[in-house]
Amino acid sequence: MNFQRNGLLRSPEWRLAMRLIRSVTTVTLACIGLLAITDVGRTHLHANSKLRAENNAIPLLAAASVKAKPTNDSIGHMPPLFDSDVVRVVADIDRIEADTLRELSRTALDREGQIRTLGKLLLFDKHLSVNQNEACSFCHTPETGFTGPIQSLNLSTVAYPGSVRTRFSQRKPQSYMYATFAPVLHYNELQGDFVGGNFWDMRASGYRLQSPSAEQAQGPPTNPVEMGLPDSACLAYRLSKAPYRKLFETVWGGDSFAIQWPKEIENICAIPGPPADDDQYPVHLAAADRQRADHVYDCFALAAAAYEASPEVSPFTSKYDDVQAAKAQFTPEEGMGYALFRSKARCNECHRDGGPGEEPLFTDFTASNLGVPRNPAVQFYFESKPDERGYTPNTAGSSYVDFGVGFFLRKLKSLSGQLNPDSQWIALAPKFDGKFQVPTLRNVDMRPSPDFVKAYMHNGYFKSLKEVVHFYNTRDVLPQCKAGDPGEKVTCWPPPEDPTNINKRQLGDLKLTDSEEDDLVAFLKTLTDDYKLSSPGTAK
Repeated sequence: MNFQRNGLLRSPEWRLAMRLIRSVTTVTLACIGLLAITDVGRTHLHANSKLRAENNAIPLLAAASVKAKPTNDSIGHMPPLFDSDVVRVVADIDRIEADTLRELSRTALDREGQIRTLGKLLLFDKHLSVNQNEACSFCHTPETGFTGPIQSLNLSTVAYPGSVRTRFSQRKPQSYMYATFAPVLHYNELQGDFVGGNFWDMRASGYRLQSPSAEQAQGPPTNPVEMGLPDSACLAYRLSKAPYRKLFETVWGGDSFAIQWPKEIENICAIPGPPADDDQYPVHLAAADRQRADHVYDCFALAAAAYEASPEVSPFTSKYDDVQAAKAQFTPEEGMGYALFRSKARCNECHRDGGPGEEPLFTDFTASNLGVPRNPAVQFYFESKPDERGYTPNTAGSSYVDFGVGFFLRKLKSLSGQLNPDSQWIALAPKFDGKFQVPTLRNVDMRPSPDFVKAYMHNGYFKSLKEVVHFYNTRDVLPQCKAGDPGEKVTCWPPPEDPTNINKRQLGDLKLTDSEEDDLVAFLKTLTDDYKLSSPGTAK
């Protein structure tokens, strides 16, 4: 009897049932929490003309001045809906994981289906974080184009909390969509530019696995301000206990988890990183077991990238695609916006819309410093003191400056461990200070509802596409002002976060009219996937 009971407790079916119970409990707690939340005061961005009217529709949840249950000074200023928003997103992720596990149990998958399904399960499994509370998809949900799903954070701190909920990184989550098309990072001598890689600073170069997206997936699990595991071997251990272990072994080999784990493995992997300086790999394994654990970590990353490359994440199903296939037509405003995109506005010089033999990916995978102003609400500025575990994410405090690609090229260790793979690139670092990767514009406007607010650029300074286009158009024309001054983002701009290497050639004074700015925004909205063709006889 005890043998049967122990077998049941170890079975994938039992773990799935427990996860479903936890999901129901989480949703119930979320509902209780939401009922307890009273309406909060709302303020609005400065407004003037059409831009001001649009900004006035964006509520700033009075977030920047409200503290959410501070346990130390590093928590800074959090939005009042933070806790309930986190509960809601985690419940959504649990639901997607449970649905995928159920589908797995009754579907015969081919090899491609197996690895993509495995990748999806990996990205939606919160148990792969130190506190078993944060999946990769916490910062990358489908409904927002696989980027940040919490409006209160998009409006304020921009970065998302890690598995240790008081720790935040310094940047907005990038989108997974179409990221797998990025080439392995390389320096183009003719262009004098770096091309490829993943992350805002290109540090997921793809050199080792020949896949930037796979190497990107390896960043968050051991990043102390993200998923927070102290050792990559902890991810291999957690996978060995996952309900989809058999699928992993089917894809990557039946002996994937033939590893002799230390007796204290559970306790080790429950301690948030970073590891101690004198014990960088706290899971002490024999050499052969360490190699096997590293192999599992690589397979985890490659499966995640396979899912990101699938039509579920990168489908090419926007209105733009239907127009190119002669299945739909642009509205006059969208058509004018596309013409401006390819001419006067100069957008496609960096956001390439394709050419002979090219996929229309709306990025050239290079990096640029656009002169984006500092976002004073970024939570990272408040993390200058040790947290409850003695870890200080940002010793520079409010004086921190994000040097982007330049920081990575100096071969300094990043929070998630990626290093410059080519020592000859170190000398190029000063020319790339302040530069960040040109993102794809596909799904730049994907959102769960029309009034949902997304954040744009590496630090999330902009809160609407209109603001972004207005900045490109007028950065060098309008006077400078301070953050919070009347007219900010409309009739004046704060100085750049980093004034070095600013792109003066392709933006700053485009001489677009207000109506042309609106046309560009209309075109950008046609890049949202899952476009539904109108029925015959209805307006398009």
